[in-house]
Amino acid sequence: MSVIIGVDIGTSVTKAVAFDGEANPLASATRRSTVVRLSGGRVEQDLDDVVRTVAEVVRETAAALPVPPTALALTGQGDGLWLRDADGRAVRPAISWMDGRASDLVARWLADGTVQEVYKHTGSGMFPGCHAPLLAHLREHEPRTLLRAATAGYCVDAVAQRLTGRAGVDASDATLPFLDPVSRTYATEALAACGIEDLARLLPAPAPPGTVLTLDAHGAALLGLPVGLALTAGPYDLPACAIGSGVRDVGDGLLIVGTTLACQVLTDRARTDGSTEPAGMWLCTPDPGRWLRAMPAMVGTAALEWFLAFTGATTADLDTLLAESPPGANGVTALPFLSDAGERAPFVDPAARGRLDGLTLAHTRADGVRAICEAIGYAARHCLEAAGLTGTLAACGGGTRSGPWAQLFADVLGRPVRIPLENEVGALGAVRVARRFLGEAPETAPQRFRTVEPRQDTRAVYEDGYAAYRRALDAARAQWAQPPR
Repeated sequence: MSVIIGVDIGTSVTKAVAFDGEANPLASATRRSTVVRLSGGRVEQDLDDVVRTVAEVVRETAAALPVPPTALALTGQGDGLWLRDADGRAVRPAISWMDGRASDLVARWLADGTVQEVYKHTGSGMFPGCHAPLLAHLREHEPRTLLRAATAGYCVDAVAQRLTGRAGVDASDATLPFLDPVSRTYATEALAACGIEDLARLLPAPAPPGTVLTLDAHGAALLGLPVGLALTAGPYDLPACAIGSGVRDVGDGLLIVGTTLACQVLTDRARTDGSTEPAGMWLCTPDPGRWLRAMPAMVGTAALEWFLAFTGATTADLDTLLAESPPGANGVTALPFLSDAGERAPFVDPAARGRLDGLTLAHTRADGVRAICEAIGYAARHCLEAAGLTGTLAACGGGTRSGPWAQLFADVLGRPVRIPLENEVGALGAVRVARRFLGEAPETAPQRFRTVEPRQDTRAVYEDGYAAYRRALDAARAQWAQPPR
């Protein structure tokens, strides 16, 4: 029996799940990572702490297995900036994808056309927590840090280097913001537009599809596994979740209701011109002729959790609160843009901010909670429309575990939503890629889903609500574009 451990290195939680050849989970473990929030919108992580979580979940999972694992498959959070030296040691704390220190720089680049110029060559928008503005920010504020660095990478490849001794990057991670997704090479024009072409030395070439690494002595000792055990690093969590959720046909999509509200649609062509709003990205997949048109919004579960805490509630109260307020939230509406870094899809605006409108003394916190949930649903619809969804839609992530919220998404989107019964689809997607790269046969048992159908009696409410949301968003964007007084 071939058993592969998939490891999903999330922003705040690392999960390991061992799967057999039919995608049955055999054992699992989780550990929390530390996310450090500092002044000025800065969000950082300690690479050593993240590696610790990986080692602990792999050891625990492997110890519970009836047979030794035959390989490891890594996936995890994308974007951010994980700078390392030649030995894979962090030269500074990793900067999270949620970081907002470069917001002003992105705003300037939006105003002067830099973001649009990069998008023309790569098809990827930019936001404060991606490589380009972070590298430019560090060159101005921490130039010595960049001199000590040998690699400007991401979470997954940073962990992989610690375990294998090899520095590299999966093409999916490398996509944003410098990669030409068709040629899978860095666009020098994009680097030049950002004024950091000299830092190209820090960017490792994307690994060819099929790349398999092996544990070195240090990695084997950390994990308690044999030297030479096969390891795959990537794709990162967005495409891994799509693969794990069964997205296979062009036009099919995935909605991830997590910290990031990530919307993706599988396509067989990547358009890298400047004809559309410079947001989202064309993610490379393990198939050179397939891409995911991704719109990973910043308005996921973090916005809802903040509002629940603000009103003295928790996620355990969500289903009850949604039941206490009708569709339309008794006239309360919201814009859910609560991230310090603003928004990155389906538009880019570091100045984007949240709003709750229509409140009176007659309203309850249930109305506010429903308004936030509906606004996140409208944001998902906006993203999926921009990404070009035409086929079936799968959904995963912590938010889909709430039956009422999953129903709300189906109602707002006006289409069936298929939710995989296997929760850890990111780890499963990474394992499926590893099996393919190792030459193993794919599982033959069909994947199981529960399907949430949209309700016809809410259709008019949500069609009107979505139109009102888009009008409110357009008005807010015009206001955010005004210079502060």
